[in-house]
Amino acid sequence: MDSASIEQIIKTGLADATVRVTGDDGVHFEAHVISPSFEGKSTLQRHRMVYATLGSLMGNEIHALGLRTETPGESN
Repeated sequence: MDSASIEQIIKTGLADATVRVTGDDGVHFEAHVISPSFEGKSTLQRHRMVYATLGSLMGNEIHALGLRTETPGESN
Protein backbone atom coordinates (compact mmCIF):
# COMPACT_ATOMS: atom_id res chain seq x y z
CA MET A 1 0.00 0.00 0.00
CA ASP A 2 1.23 3.50 -0.74
CA SER A 3 0.18 7.04 0.15
CA ALA A 4 -1.19 7.84 -3.32
CA SER A 5 -3.46 4.78 -3.31
CA ILE A 6 -4.86 5.59 0.13
CA GLU A 7 -5.39 9.20 -0.90
CA GLN A 8 -7.38 8.07 -3.97
CA ILE A 9 -9.51 5.62 -1.97
CA ILE A 10 -10.45 8.32 0.55
CA LYS A 11 -11.21 10.81 -2.26
CA THR A 12 -13.45 8.24 -3.94
CA GLY A 13 -15.36 7.61 -0.70
CA LEU A 14 -15.58 11.30 0.27
CA ALA A 15 -15.96 12.97 -3.12
CA ASP A 16 -16.05 16.50 -1.69
CA ALA A 17 -12.81 16.04 0.29
CA THR A 18 -9.33 17.43 -0.14
CA VAL A 19 -6.92 14.71 0.98
CA ARG A 20 -3.21 14.56 1.67
CA VAL A 21 -1.64 11.28 2.82
CA THR A 22 1.97 10.77 3.85
CA GLY A 23 3.90 7.70 4.99
CA ASP A 24 7.14 6.13 3.91
CA ASP A 25 7.15 2.61 5.34
CA GLY A 26 4.11 1.19 3.52
CA VAL A 27 2.06 0.41 6.66
CA HIS A 28 1.99 3.59 8.82
CA PHE A 29 0.35 6.67 7.34
CA GLU A 30 -0.83 10.17 8.24
CA ALA A 31 -3.87 11.69 6.50
CA HIS A 32 -5.16 15.26 6.49
CA VAL A 33 -8.73 15.28 5.22
CA ILE A 34 -10.72 18.48 4.67
CA SER A 35 -14.39 18.04 3.83
CA PRO A 36 -17.62 20.05 4.09
CA SER A 37 -19.26 16.72 5.01
CA PHE A 38 -17.56 16.98 8.41
CA GLU A 39 -19.64 20.04 9.33
CA GLY A 40 -21.49 19.41 12.61
CA LYS A 41 -19.76 16.06 13.18
CA SER A 42 -17.63 15.10 16.18
CA THR A 43 -14.02 14.05 15.73
CA LEU A 44 -15.01 10.42 16.26
CA GLN A 45 -17.75 10.66 13.61
CA ARG A 46 -15.31 12.25 11.15
CA HIS A 47 -12.72 9.54 11.72
CA ARG A 48 -15.34 6.83 11.26
CA MET A 49 -16.32 8.43 7.93
CA VAL A 50 -12.71 8.22 6.73
CA TYR A 51 -12.22 4.67 8.06
CA ALA A 52 -15.41 3.61 6.26
CA THR A 53 -13.86 4.60 2.93
CA LEU A 54 -10.92 2.28 3.62
CA GLY A 55 -12.94 -0.72 4.81
CA SER A 56 -10.94 -3.92 5.33
CA LEU A 57 -7.65 -2.22 4.41
CA MET A 58 -7.57 -0.86 7.97
CA GLY A 59 -5.71 -3.27 10.21
CA ASN A 60 -4.52 -5.27 7.23
CA GLU A 61 -2.67 -3.45 4.45
CA ILE A 62 -2.82 -0.24 6.51
CA HIS A 63 -1.46 -1.00 9.96
CA ALA A 64 -1.89 2.53 11.35
CA LEU A 65 -3.47 5.74 10.09
CA GLY A 66 -3.15 9.02 11.93
CA LEU A 67 -5.99 11.36 11.03
CA ARG A 68 -6.47 15.11 11.04
CA THR A 69 -10.02 15.90 9.92
CA GLU A 70 -11.32 19.42 9.36
CA THR A 71 -14.07 21.35 7.64
CA PRO A 72 -12.96 23.93 5.07
CA GLY A 73 -13.57 26.69 7.64
CA GLU A 74 -11.40 24.98 10.22
CA SER A 75 -8.48 24.49 7.85
CA ASN A 76 -7.73 28.20 7.43
